[in-house]
Amino acid sequence: MQEKLSDYSITLRGRQYKPLMVGGMGVNISSSKLVLAVEKLGGIAHLSDALLMDVCDRELGTHYSQAKTRRFKDLINNPDKSEESFDLEDLAAATKQYISHVMSQKTGRGLVLLNCMEKLTMNAAIDTLRVRLNAALDAGIDGITMGAGLHLSSLRLMKDNPRFHEALLGIIVSSVRALKVFIQRANQVERLPDYVVVEGPLAGGHLGFGDDWADYNLEDIVRDVRKFLDDNAMPQIPVFAAGGIFTGGDAVHMLRDVGAAGVQVATRFTIAQECGLPDEVKQRYLDSVAEDVEVNHFSPTGYPMRMLKYSPAIASEVRPNCETYGYLLSKGQCSYIKEWYARKAAKDAGTEMPPHAKCCLCTQMRNYKVWTCGATVSRLKETTVKLPDGTWYLPTAEQIYNDYMTSTGDHIEVARPENA
Repeated sequence: MQEKLSDYSITLRGRQYKPLMVGGMGVNISSSKLVLAVEKLGGIAHLSDALLMDVCDRELGTHYSQAKTRRFKDLINNPDKSEESFDLEDLAAATKQYISHVMSQKTGRGLVLLNCMEKLTMNAAIDTLRVRLNAALDAGIDGITMGAGLHLSSLRLMKDNPRFHEALLGIIVSSVRALKVFIQRANQVERLPDYVVVEGPLAGGHLGFGDDWADYNLEDIVRDVRKFLDDNAMPQIPVFAAGGIFTGGDAVHMLRDVGAAGVQVATRFTIAQECGLPDEVKQRYLDSVAEDVEVNHFSPTGYPMRMLKYSPAIASEVRPNCETYGYLLSKGQCSYIKEWYARKAAKDAGTEMPPHAKCCLCTQMRNYKVWTCGATVSRLKETTVKLPDGTWYLPTAEQIYNDYMTSTGDHIEVARPENA
Protein backbone atom coordinates (compact mmCIF):
# COMPACT_ATOMS: atom_id res chain seq x y z
CA MET A 1 0.00 0.00 0.00
CA GLN A 2 1.33 3.41 -0.98
CA GLU A 3 1.96 5.89 1.79
CA LYS A 4 -0.19 9.00 2.16
CA LEU A 5 0.72 12.33 3.67
CA SER A 6 -1.89 11.66 6.36
CA ASP A 7 0.32 8.79 7.56
CA TYR A 8 2.84 11.39 8.75
CA SER A 9 2.83 14.07 11.42
CA ILE A 10 5.20 16.79 12.55
CA THR A 11 5.99 17.68 16.15
CA LEU A 12 6.36 21.33 17.11
CA ARG A 13 6.83 22.20 20.78
CA GLY A 14 5.74 18.75 21.83
CA ARG A 15 2.47 18.76 19.90
CA GLN A 16 1.72 16.87 16.70
CA TYR A 17 0.31 18.52 13.60
CA LYS A 18 -0.37 17.51 10.02
CA PRO A 19 2.84 18.10 8.02
CA LEU A 20 1.18 20.46 5.52
CA MET A 21 1.87 24.19 5.71
CA VAL A 22 0.22 26.78 3.44
CA GLY A 23 2.66 29.56 2.64
CA GLY A 24 2.00 33.25 3.11
CA MET A 25 0.69 34.93 -0.04
CA GLY A 26 0.28 38.67 -0.18
CA VAL A 27 -1.43 41.00 -0.50
CA ASN A 28 -4.28 39.26 1.37
CA ILE A 29 -4.18 36.29 -1.01
CA SER A 30 -3.68 34.24 2.15
CA SER A 31 -6.93 35.67 3.44
CA SER A 32 -8.19 35.08 6.95
CA LYS A 33 -10.87 32.79 5.48
CA LEU A 34 -8.25 30.61 3.79
CA VAL A 35 -5.96 30.49 6.80
CA LEU A 36 -8.76 29.64 9.22
CA ALA A 37 -10.15 26.96 6.89
CA VAL A 38 -6.76 25.20 6.87
CA GLU A 39 -6.28 25.63 10.62
CA LYS A 40 -9.70 24.07 11.24
CA LEU A 41 -8.51 20.96 9.42
CA GLY A 42 -5.49 20.64 11.70
CA GLY A 43 -3.07 22.18 9.23
CA ILE A 44 -0.64 25.07 9.43
CA ALA A 45 -1.28 28.25 7.48
CA HIS A 46 0.28 31.69 7.10
CA LEU A 47 -1.15 35.12 7.07
CA SER A 48 1.04 37.57 5.12
CA ASP A 49 2.11 40.87 6.66
CA ALA A 50 2.30 42.56 3.24
CA LEU A 51 0.40 45.89 3.39
CA LEU A 52 -1.20 44.78 6.63
CA MET A 53 -2.54 48.27 7.42
CA ASP A 54 -4.44 48.24 4.13
CA VAL A 55 -5.65 44.68 4.74
CA CYS A 56 -6.94 45.74 8.16
CA ASP A 57 -8.75 48.68 6.55
CA ARG A 58 -10.45 46.45 3.98
CA GLU A 59 -11.33 43.62 6.32
CA LEU A 60 -12.22 45.50 9.50
CA GLY A 61 -13.27 48.94 8.25
CA THR A 62 -10.39 50.87 9.81
CA HIS A 63 -8.76 53.92 8.18
CA TYR A 64 -5.03 53.59 8.79
CA SER A 65 -4.00 54.00 5.13
CA GLN A 66 -6.34 56.95 4.69
CA ALA A 67 -4.74 58.67 7.67
CA LYS A 68 -1.28 58.16 6.14
CA THR A 69 -2.48 59.60 2.84
CA ARG A 70 -3.77 62.73 4.56
CA ARG A 71 -0.46 63.29 6.32
CA PHE A 72 1.59 63.26 3.12
CA LYS A 73 -0.83 64.33 0.38
CA ASP A 74 1.18 67.48 -0.32
CA LEU A 75 4.18 65.35 -1.35
CA ILE A 76 2.41 63.41 -4.08
CA ASN A 77 4.33 65.17 -6.87
CA ASN A 78 7.67 65.09 -5.08
CA PRO A 79 9.99 62.28 -6.26
CA ASP A 80 11.84 62.46 -2.93
CA LYS A 81 9.78 60.42 -0.46
CA SER A 82 12.27 60.62 2.42
CA GLU A 83 9.85 62.57 4.64
CA GLU A 84 7.10 59.97 4.28
CA SER A 85 7.08 57.69 7.30
CA PHE A 86 4.72 55.20 8.87
CA ASP A 87 3.12 56.15 12.17
CA LEU A 88 4.55 53.39 14.34
CA GLU A 89 1.61 53.50 16.73
CA ASP A 90 -0.81 53.02 13.84
CA LEU A 91 1.34 50.22 12.43
CA ALA A 92 1.32 48.43 15.78
CA ALA A 93 -2.40 48.99 16.27
CA ALA A 94 -3.33 47.70 12.80
CA THR A 95 -1.12 44.62 13.19
CA LYS A 96 -2.56 43.80 16.61
CA GLN A 97 -6.14 44.49 15.55
CA TYR A 98 -6.06 42.31 12.47
CA ILE A 99 -4.12 39.40 13.95
CA SER A 100 -6.20 39.42 17.14
CA HIS A 101 -9.33 39.31 14.99
CA VAL A 102 -8.06 36.23 13.15
CA MET A 103 -6.73 34.47 16.24
CA SER A 104 -10.06 34.90 18.02
CA GLN A 105 -11.62 32.61 15.41
CA LYS A 106 -9.11 29.74 15.72
CA THR A 107 -10.34 26.27 16.61
CA GLY A 108 -7.06 25.21 18.21
CA ARG A 109 -6.67 22.24 15.88
CA GLY A 110 -3.89 23.73 13.78
CA LEU A 111 -1.57 26.72 13.71
CA VAL A 112 -1.89 30.26 12.38
CA LEU A 113 1.50 31.79 11.55
CA LEU A 114 2.58 35.14 10.13
CA ASN A 115 4.95 35.41 7.17
CA CYS A 116 7.07 38.48 7.97
CA MET A 117 8.99 39.90 5.01
CA GLU A 118 12.20 41.76 5.74
CA LYS A 119 12.13 43.39 2.30
CA LEU A 120 9.22 45.58 3.43
CA THR A 121 11.63 48.35 4.38
CA MET A 122 8.89 51.00 4.85
CA ASN A 123 11.38 53.92 4.87
CA ALA A 124 12.61 52.90 8.33
CA ALA A 125 13.56 49.25 8.04
CA ILE A 126 14.62 48.44 11.61
CA ASP A 127 12.00 50.52 13.42
CA THR A 128 9.08 49.19 11.38
CA LEU A 129 10.35 45.61 11.49
CA ARG A 130 10.60 45.81 15.28
CA VAL A 131 7.01 47.03 15.50
CA ARG A 132 5.64 44.42 13.09
CA LEU A 133 7.32 41.49 14.83
CA ASN A 134 6.46 42.50 18.37
CA ALA A 135 2.89 43.55 17.59
CA ALA A 136 2.27 40.15 16.02
CA LEU A 137 3.59 38.41 19.14
CA ASP A 138 1.52 40.68 21.36
CA ALA A 139 -1.59 39.84 19.33
CA GLY A 140 -1.15 36.13 20.08
CA ILE A 141 0.05 34.80 16.73
CA ASP A 142 1.07 31.14 17.03
CA GLY A 143 4.36 31.81 15.29
CA ILE A 144 6.31 33.97 12.87
CA THR A 145 8.06 32.74 9.74
CA MET A 146 10.76 35.17 8.67
CA GLY A 147 11.17 35.47 4.90
CA ALA A 148 12.24 37.73 2.02
CA GLY A 149 15.62 38.50 3.55
CA LEU A 150 18.29 37.14 5.86
CA HIS A 151 16.63 38.54 9.02
CA LEU A 152 19.96 39.06 10.75
CA SER A 153 18.44 41.53 13.23
CA SER A 154 14.94 40.07 13.68
CA LEU A 155 15.62 37.81 16.65
CA ARG A 156 17.40 40.63 18.48
CA LEU A 157 14.41 42.90 17.83
CA MET A 158 12.09 40.37 19.50
CA LYS A 159 14.27 39.09 22.32
CA ASP A 160 12.69 41.26 25.04
CA ASN A 161 9.14 40.29 24.11
CA PRO A 162 7.48 38.07 26.76
CA ARG A 163 6.50 35.58 24.02
CA PHE A 164 9.97 35.36 22.45
CA HIS A 165 10.49 31.82 23.74
CA GLU A 166 6.81 30.86 23.64
CA ALA A 167 5.79 31.55 20.05
CA LEU A 168 7.12 29.44 17.20
CA LEU A 169 9.82 31.15 15.15
CA GLY A 170 10.97 29.91 11.75
CA ILE A 171 13.16 31.08 8.89
CA ILE A 172 12.82 30.70 5.11
CA VAL A 173 16.08 30.03 3.28
CA SER A 174 17.11 28.94 -0.18
CA SER A 175 20.65 27.84 0.70
CA VAL A 176 22.70 26.37 3.52
CA ARG A 177 24.87 29.48 3.46
CA ALA A 178 21.92 31.70 4.37
CA LEU A 179 20.92 29.35 7.18
CA LYS A 180 24.45 29.31 8.60
CA VAL A 181 24.48 33.09 8.89
CA PHE A 182 21.05 33.11 10.54
CA ILE A 183 22.06 30.41 13.03
CA GLN A 184 25.09 32.47 14.04
CA ARG A 185 22.79 35.34 14.97
CA ALA A 186 20.35 32.94 16.65
CA ASN A 187 23.12 31.62 18.89
CA GLN A 188 23.93 35.17 19.99
CA VAL A 189 20.47 35.53 21.54
CA GLU A 190 20.19 31.85 22.53
CA ARG A 191 17.10 31.30 20.41
CA LEU A 192 17.30 28.67 17.69
CA PRO A 193 14.51 28.51 15.12
CA ASP A 194 11.71 26.04 15.73
CA TYR A 195 11.64 25.09 12.04
CA VAL A 196 13.30 25.90 8.73
CA VAL A 197 11.47 26.32 5.42
CA VAL A 198 13.62 25.55 2.38
CA GLU A 199 12.15 27.39 -0.59
CA GLY A 200 13.32 25.99 -3.89
CA PRO A 201 13.57 27.48 -7.39
CA LEU A 202 10.05 26.46 -8.49
CA ALA A 203 8.27 28.54 -5.84
CA GLY A 204 5.96 31.42 -6.69
CA GLY A 205 6.53 35.12 -6.23
CA HIS A 206 9.94 36.38 -5.14
CA LEU A 207 12.76 33.84 -5.37
CA GLY A 208 15.80 33.59 -3.15
CA PHE A 209 18.04 32.96 -6.15
CA GLY A 210 19.65 34.96 -8.93
CA ASP A 211 19.12 34.50 -12.63
CA ASP A 212 20.74 31.07 -12.25
CA TRP A 213 17.70 29.79 -10.32
CA ALA A 214 17.19 26.94 -12.81
CA ASP A 215 20.57 25.48 -11.83
CA TYR A 216 19.28 24.61 -8.36
CA ASN A 217 17.18 21.71 -7.12
CA LEU A 218 14.90 21.68 -4.08
CA GLU A 219 15.81 18.14 -3.07
CA ASP A 220 19.53 18.92 -3.01
CA ILE A 221 19.03 22.02 -0.86
CA VAL A 222 16.75 20.17 1.59
CA ARG A 223 19.33 17.40 1.96
CA ASP A 224 22.12 19.94 2.48
CA VAL A 225 20.11 21.84 5.10
CA ARG A 226 19.14 18.64 6.89
CA LYS A 227 22.78 17.52 6.96
CA PHE A 228 23.95 20.89 8.28
CA LEU A 229 21.43 20.79 11.12
CA ASP A 230 22.28 17.20 12.02
CA ASP A 231 26.04 17.77 11.84
CA ASN A 232 25.76 20.79 14.14
CA ALA A 233 23.74 19.22 16.94
CA MET A 234 20.36 20.55 15.79
CA PRO A 235 18.53 17.36 14.76
CA GLN A 236 15.40 18.56 16.56
CA ILE A 237 14.77 21.37 14.06
CA PRO A 238 12.35 20.16 11.37
CA VAL A 239 12.69 21.19 7.73
CA PHE A 240 9.76 22.06 5.47
CA ALA A 241 10.30 21.67 1.71
CA ALA A 242 8.64 24.32 -0.46
CA GLY A 243 8.29 24.99 -4.17
CA GLY A 244 6.78 22.76 -6.85
CA ILE A 245 5.07 20.27 -4.52
CA PHE A 246 1.85 19.71 -6.42
CA THR A 247 0.48 16.34 -5.24
CA GLY A 248 0.25 14.29 -2.11
CA GLY A 249 2.73 11.93 -3.74
CA ASP A 250 5.20 14.80 -4.20
CA ALA A 251 4.84 15.60 -0.51
CA VAL A 252 5.35 12.00 0.62
CA HIS A 253 8.47 11.78 -1.53
CA MET A 254 9.94 14.82 0.23
CA LEU A 255 9.28 13.30 3.65
CA ARG A 256 10.15 9.68 2.93
CA ASP A 257 13.07 10.03 0.52
CA VAL A 258 14.58 13.49 0.96
CA GLY A 259 14.51 14.14 4.69
CA ALA A 260 11.90 16.87 5.05
CA ALA A 261 9.57 16.75 8.05
CA GLY A 262 6.81 18.66 6.26
CA VAL A 263 5.96 20.57 3.10
CA GLN A 264 4.91 24.13 2.40
CA VAL A 265 2.53 24.64 -0.54
CA ALA A 266 0.72 27.62 -2.00
CA THR A 267 -0.07 27.51 -5.74
CA ARG A 268 -2.91 25.00 -5.46
CA PHE A 269 -4.58 27.12 -2.79
CA THR A 270 -4.63 30.23 -5.03
CA ILE A 271 -7.83 28.91 -6.63
CA ALA A 272 -9.53 27.97 -3.37
CA GLN A 273 -12.91 29.56 -2.78
CA GLU A 274 -11.54 31.07 0.42
CA CYS A 275 -8.44 32.57 -1.23
CA GLY A 276 -8.34 36.37 -1.39
CA LEU A 277 -7.73 36.58 -5.16
CA PRO A 278 -10.73 37.76 -7.20
CA ASP A 279 -12.52 34.84 -8.86
CA GLU A 280 -11.78 36.19 -12.34
CA VAL A 281 -8.05 36.04 -11.58
CA LYS A 282 -8.40 32.46 -10.32
CA GLN A 283 -9.95 31.61 -13.69
CA ARG A 284 -6.90 33.09 -15.46
CA TYR A 285 -4.66 30.88 -13.35
CA LEU A 286 -6.72 27.85 -14.35
CA ASP A 287 -6.59 28.80 -18.05
CA SER A 288 -2.81 29.24 -18.03
CA VAL A 289 -0.34 27.01 -19.88
CA ALA A 290 3.29 26.37 -19.03
CA GLU A 291 4.52 28.96 -21.55
CA ASP A 292 2.58 31.69 -19.72
CA VAL A 293 4.90 31.56 -16.70
CA GLU A 294 8.02 33.71 -16.51
CA VAL A 295 10.63 34.79 -14.00
CA ASN A 296 11.30 38.50 -14.44
CA HIS A 297 12.76 41.53 -12.69
CA PHE A 298 9.73 43.81 -12.54
CA SER A 299 9.83 43.82 -8.74
CA PRO A 300 11.60 46.87 -7.25
CA THR A 301 12.97 44.64 -4.47
CA GLY A 302 15.81 43.32 -6.62
CA TYR A 303 14.63 39.73 -6.27
CA PRO A 304 13.61 37.74 -9.36
CA MET A 305 9.86 37.13 -9.35
CA ARG A 306 7.76 34.36 -10.91
CA MET A 307 4.40 35.39 -12.33
CA LEU A 308 2.10 34.99 -15.31
CA LYS A 309 3.62 36.97 -18.17
CA TYR A 310 0.32 38.71 -18.94
CA SER A 311 -0.07 40.09 -15.41
CA PRO A 312 -1.70 43.53 -15.91
CA ALA A 313 0.94 45.24 -13.77
CA ILE A 314 3.68 44.51 -16.32
CA ALA A 315 2.21 46.87 -18.92
CA SER A 316 0.84 49.42 -16.44
CA GLU A 317 2.48 52.65 -15.35
CA VAL A 318 0.60 53.93 -12.33
CA ARG A 319 1.76 56.96 -10.41
CA PRO A 320 3.74 55.89 -7.33
CA ASN A 321 1.36 55.99 -4.37
CA CYS A 322 3.85 56.05 -1.52
CA GLU A 323 1.69 58.54 0.36
CA THR A 324 -0.79 55.71 0.98
CA TYR A 325 1.50 52.68 0.81
CA GLY A 326 5.28 53.08 0.48
CA TYR A 327 6.09 49.66 1.89
CA LEU A 328 9.23 49.27 -0.26
CA LEU A 329 10.71 52.72 0.37
CA SER A 330 14.30 52.90 1.53
CA LYS A 331 15.78 56.35 2.21
CA GLY A 332 12.90 57.90 0.32
CA GLN A 333 13.34 55.90 -2.86
CA CYS A 334 12.52 52.69 -4.67
CA SER A 335 13.57 51.76 -8.19
CA TYR A 336 10.05 52.19 -9.58
CA ILE A 337 9.87 55.81 -8.41
CA LYS A 338 13.13 56.61 -10.18
CA GLU A 339 11.93 54.95 -13.37
CA TRP A 340 8.48 56.57 -13.31
CA TYR A 341 9.79 60.11 -12.89
CA ALA A 342 12.51 59.54 -15.50
CA ARG A 343 9.92 58.35 -18.02
CA LYS A 344 7.59 61.23 -17.15
CA ALA A 345 10.39 63.78 -17.66
CA ALA A 346 11.30 62.26 -21.01
CA LYS A 347 7.66 62.23 -22.11
CA ASP A 348 7.18 65.87 -21.07
CA ALA A 349 10.35 66.82 -22.97
CA GLY A 350 9.39 64.83 -26.05
CA THR A 351 12.53 62.72 -25.85
CA GLU A 352 13.01 58.97 -25.93
CA MET A 353 11.73 57.39 -22.74
CA PRO A 354 13.83 54.96 -20.69
CA PRO A 355 12.63 51.35 -20.84
CA HIS A 356 9.73 50.24 -18.64
CA ALA A 357 11.53 47.78 -16.33
CA LYS A 358 9.77 47.89 -12.94
CA CYS A 359 6.24 47.95 -11.58
CA CYS A 360 4.66 49.73 -8.62
CA LEU A 361 4.52 46.58 -6.54
CA CYS A 362 2.60 48.05 -3.60
CA THR A 363 -0.31 49.43 -5.64
CA GLN A 364 -0.37 46.59 -8.15
CA MET A 365 -0.21 43.78 -5.57
CA ARG A 366 -2.86 45.54 -3.52
CA ASN A 367 -5.13 45.64 -6.58
CA TYR A 368 -4.38 42.02 -7.58
CA LYS A 369 -2.63 43.02 -10.81
CA VAL A 370 0.57 41.03 -10.20
CA TRP A 371 -0.33 37.41 -10.84
CA THR A 372 2.43 35.63 -8.96
CA CYS A 373 2.43 31.86 -9.17
CA GLY A 374 4.51 28.75 -8.74
CA ALA A 375 6.03 26.92 -11.68
CA THR A 376 3.21 24.35 -11.57
CA VAL A 377 0.35 26.84 -12.06
CA SER A 378 -0.54 25.46 -15.50
CA ARG A 379 -1.38 22.12 -13.84
CA LEU A 380 -4.20 23.60 -11.77
CA LYS A 381 -6.69 22.55 -14.44
CA GLU A 382 -5.85 18.93 -13.57
CA THR A 383 -7.38 19.42 -10.13
CA THR A 384 -10.91 20.54 -11.03
CA VAL A 385 -13.63 20.48 -13.68
CA LYS A 386 -15.31 22.93 -16.01
CA LEU A 387 -18.87 23.98 -15.23
CA PRO A 388 -21.71 24.20 -17.77
CA ASP A 389 -21.13 27.96 -18.14
CA GLY A 390 -17.56 27.34 -19.31
CA THR A 391 -15.84 28.50 -16.14
CA TRP A 392 -13.76 26.30 -13.88
CA TYR A 393 -15.13 25.04 -10.58
CA LEU A 394 -13.23 26.63 -7.72
CA PRO A 395 -12.53 23.98 -5.06
CA THR A 396 -12.79 24.61 -1.35
CA ALA A 397 -9.69 24.75 0.80
CA GLU A 398 -10.88 21.52 2.41
CA GLN A 399 -11.00 19.70 -0.94
CA ILE A 400 -7.46 20.81 -1.79
CA TYR A 401 -6.16 19.99 1.67
CA ASN A 402 -7.78 16.54 1.71
CA ASP A 403 -6.36 15.70 -1.71
CA TYR A 404 -2.86 16.49 -0.48
CA MET A 405 -3.41 14.38 2.61
CA THR A 406 -4.99 11.30 1.03
CA SER A 407 -3.90 11.02 -2.63
CA THR A 408 -1.00 8.72 -3.44
CA GLY A 409 1.61 8.78 -6.18
CA ASP A 410 0.69 11.08 -9.05
CA HIS A 411 -3.04 10.72 -8.42
CA ILE A 412 -5.17 13.83 -7.90
CA GLU A 413 -8.71 13.59 -6.58
CA VAL A 414 -10.43 16.01 -8.96
CA ALA A 415 -12.58 18.54 -7.10
CA ARG A 416 -16.24 18.77 -8.08
CA PRO A 417 -19.23 20.71 -6.78
CA GLU A 418 -21.07 18.90 -4.00
CA ASN A 419 -24.16 18.31 -6.12
CA ALA A 420 -22.25 17.11 -9.19
